[in-house]
Amino acid sequence: MRAWTLGERGMSMRTGRRIRCRLQQTVFRAAMPLLPYREPEIMQTMEGVAAACVSEHVARVLIVTGPRIAASGMLDNLTHALEKAHVSYRVFDRVVPNPTVANVEDAREEYLHHDAHGIIAVGGGSPMDCAKAAARLIADPDSTLSDARGISFSRRPVPLLVCVPTTAGSGSETTVAAVVTDEAKRLKYAINDFRLIPKYAVLDARLTASLPPSVTAQTGMDALTHAVEAYIGRSTTRRTRAMSKKAVSLIHGNLLRAYRHGGDLEARDAMLKASYCAGVAFTRSYVGYVHAMAHALGGRYGIAHGLANAIILPHMLRAYGHAIDSKLARLARVAGIASRDMSAADAAAAFIAWIDEANASMGMPRYVEGVQEIDIPQMALNADAEANPLYPVPVLMDEKELRRMFYVIAGSRVE
Repeated sequence: MRAWTLGERGMSMRTGRRIRCRLQQTVFRAAMPLLPYREPEIMQTMEGVAAACVSEHVARVLIVTGPRIAASGMLDNLTHALEKAHVSYRVFDRVVPNPTVANVEDAREEYLHHDAHGIIAVGGGSPMDCAKAAARLIADPDSTLSDARGISFSRRPVPLLVCVPTTAGSGSETTVAAVVTDEAKRLKYAINDFRLIPKYAVLDARLTASLPPSVTAQTGMDALTHAVEAYIGRSTTRRTRAMSKKAVSLIHGNLLRAYRHGGDLEARDAMLKASYCAGVAFTRSYVGYVHAMAHALGGRYGIAHGLANAIILPHMLRAYGHAIDSKLARLARVAGIASRDMSAADAAAAFIAWIDEANASMGMPRYVEGVQEIDIPQMALNADAEANPLYPVPVLMDEKELRRMFYVIAGSRVE
């Protein structure tokens, strides 16, 4: 049985603001065919990165990663290939989870000190976000990351960007976005710049085989959230709808396999492809309130982004109510979750129930623990500022409704 929904209770956003949001979204959708979207060139192994650097006339690069990957030996094939190709490199291995403004600035300084001309990000969403945000600062040194918040355009091209994902979830290897945390303001926000789409992406399932089950689960649900939010939004295209459907089908068929059997390279490869497809979808069609709330939670409490998305997603889908029944039904049918003869409402309910079951099977909580009631008003304001009018959500919410949703995702158990 569904909880309360916005469609059933009515919307609190004022009519004037609602019209302005939808008008801006309509204008942006009309401009989409004119915008410089592109997809990275795909490589299958890290060794190919060295040849790409040579072909791009890049003789010095900065490798951006985290301490665990740097210590694991995972970079060895890459660094040996760079040495063989006479490409000088320096490793910046101090990326933190949810990279901060200071962390990004440190990476930029390392890049400048090495006199590099390219950046290779190796890791999950955090190293890729750090690398892309650093590239943005390098391209436009007179602006700050805060200046670039939202949609922006750097004045000059960014350095050569190569992304090597070692998780299957963020899709950052194909997106315009970099997400950073302002540690002083405890605020997490996205920078969207078309120049930040990487030139190359390496999709090698072997790099994800050692992921712990919890990380596999969280990143997999991150990819699912990207695909679903892109699909149910109001700025889809034939391409983004197809990519979302493919991502959901791959996740439905392979996430639990990868979670239970980490060495299953077939499932790991499918999840990398799902993450990539979801990234293609949401970089054009954007996300929604699940992400806006997850960023607010991440900025305030440091909660892992994939975990926050996993918890929020089914609650938000229920809150949208029957407005998204037909779209969720299509996703449910293409993934084999619902039969063709089920009504749209029943198929949509089955899709949300599958998300609940997947979360439970992978040991993820139903609610966010530790939410402080005193923090909810500011988090709701942050989510409202991020999402409206940028995200073409199926049902508009304002700060008041988002504040209510923070109580919902906390199970009304706030401290």
